[in-house]
Amino acid sequence: MPVLALLSAVFVVGVEQTLQWKYGATGIIGLLLLTIGIKAKSPAVSSIGAVVLAVLVSGPAL
Repeated sequence: MPVLALLSAVFVVGVEQTLQWKYGATGIIGLLLLTIGIKAKSPAVSSIGAVVLAVLVSGPAL
């Protein structure tokens, strides 16, 4: 079980660093909103976070 927790933590930190590098502070805010919404079971907050991330990712295509 500790190995799974360690791998999960490494994955999350890696995703956060990639978002920070590629999308800046807005990417971190979107990820934070998505995570808080999922943990708090709030569909509105998680939806806002998902929309922020989707707009960031699809921004160059628009």
